[in-house]
Amino acid sequence: MKRPLKYLAIVTALSLPLAAQAHKMWLLPSATNVAGDDPWVTVDAAVSNDLFFADHMPGSLDRLVITAPDGQVAKPENASTGKYRSVFDVHLTQPGTYKIALINSGAFATYELNGEKKRWRGSAADMAREMPAGAKNIDVTESSNRVETFVSNGKPNDTALRPTGDGIELVPVTQVNDLVSGEAATFQLLLDGKPASDLKVTAIAGATRYRNAPEEINTSTDKNGKFTVTWPHAGMYWINASAQDGNTQIKQAKQRRVSYSATLEVLPE
Repeated sequence: MKRPLKYLAIVTALSLPLAAQAHKMWLLPSATNVAGDDPWVTVDAAVSNDLFFADHMPGSLDRLVITAPDGQVAKPENASTGKYRSVFDVHLTQPGTYKIALINSGAFATYELNGEKKRWRGSAADMAREMPAGAKNIDVTESSNRVETFVSNGKPNDTALRPTGDGIELVPVTQVNDLVSGEAATFQLLLDGKPASDLKVTAIAGATRYRNAPEEINTSTDKNGKFTVTWPHAGMYWINASAQDGNTQIKQAKQRRVSYSATLEVLPE
């Protein structure tokens, strides 16, 4: 029944709505636009209080999926996980845009056992096996979460960015690796492949450790799932949106929580 503390903390960070998140999960590439004969990028993955300052725990690379510009899965290289962050390299052997993602789905539950309130988190398959006999008043919530960033080698393309139809996904209207300070950028959010309307979207610039306030940029998606952000300055930005509905795939779940986060680089004018 016991699960690794690291796994539980990651699921907790991913499953909470933004307003309740003390910790944020992120991917941070060393560059988002590269070129040359043999380009590489190094990517950090972590859960932290401050963006993008690794101060809490590493991101789990068990859930890492890299999609190459031709739509095929690419492998990370030189991966390692330390106390506060995971690190891996991506060898960009193809021209075009790579999508780098941590994808997590599962469930968390509350129940009573022998008069005591208990909590459980894990995969749907584990729940059926690990829920103790005699558990009563079981309340299950399904979770689906995606954390992404994007890197282009030379001219960008959109093959890797095509939505899968599962959870919240970002569809760029403005190219994700062509963001400039002072200019408006528009994106579309989909929920299970359909426009996600009326979702609150928050954008926060990195280096929050060195500010007294997070300086959030808050906006909402329109009826077509689209939202626009005008970047106040250059830097790395973390954007997030979350939703809750009853579209569950786990039989015992009464509700589903879905969230999406991405790291985007904004360059100077």
